[in-house]
Amino acid sequence: MRQRRLMNQINVVPYIDVMLVLLVIFMVTAPMMQTGNIDVPSAGALAAPPSEAAIIDIDRNGKLALRQTASSKAMPLSNVDFQRELKKLIDADQPILVAAHNNLPYQKVIDVLETARELGAKKISLQTKSSASGK
Repeated sequence: MRQRRLMNQINVVPYIDVMLVLLVIFMVTAPMMQTGNIDVPSAGALAAPPSEAAIIDIDRNGKLALRQTASSKAMPLSNVDFQRELKKLIDADQPILVAAHNNLPYQKVIDVLETARELGAKKISLQTKSSASGK
């Protein structure tokens, strides 16, 4: 009877097939694992907003309010009233500051900025919080 000779080579073809299948799986699933969360950076040293700036407040529900100065009381506004008051501020060339709640969907802030741009606003800023103060 003839003895079998020992095979001293490794057949790597099945391993290559497995690795190619794994590569395809990772390439297909990797884009699905990325989330859409964005951490918006906070500002370092902040300059104080102009004291004469009118402030547009947007609360967590997306409701608008207007303060003529930082120390004045906020006046709630409907969308029509908001556009009328904003036009008055723009015509008076008064700086405008947009202060939005931090849990508000950013689309509402963009809508306010777009409305101001359409009405001709040139001096408009976003209120930020200082990372040093923790406010």
